Amino acid sequence: MGYFGTFIYRDGQWQDHGGGDRELVVDIHDSDIATVDYRPAPPGLGRFYLGYQPRDYFEDPDASWPVDIPAEVDGFVGWAAQTLGSAPDPDEVRTLVAEEAAVPADDFVEDAAARLIGLLGLPLPPALAEVTD
Repeated sequence: MGYFGTFIYRDGQWQDHGGGDRELVVDIHDSDIATVDYRPAPPGLGRFYLGYQPRDYFEDPDASWPVDIPAEVDGFVGWAAQTLGSAPDPDEVRTLVAEEAAVPADDFVEDAAARLIGLLGLPLPPALAEVTD
């Protein structure tokens, strides 16, 4: 059994509950998929994946919408600049985003999630720090 965890960053710290207008949510499923939601997002954007895309992992095209990766990377970098006051390098973010029908570079998606959070200049949530290298 893999790792499961949900991490919500809002108002300058990691929170126990979501629901804010401006937040980052990283939801890890079984060490294989991390869903990354950021709000506010441009119309039609605001979600991408690390590790596997659900549609590939579950071998079901209805498990997730197709991801416009270049648009999501641009949207996420813009969100970070506006919400956090600094933006990560888009190329570094791009290397972490799950490609359709591709095997991820990391054995455990927690490691990719930790790197993404690090690119944002945020501290790791304690529970995630315990399970990453």
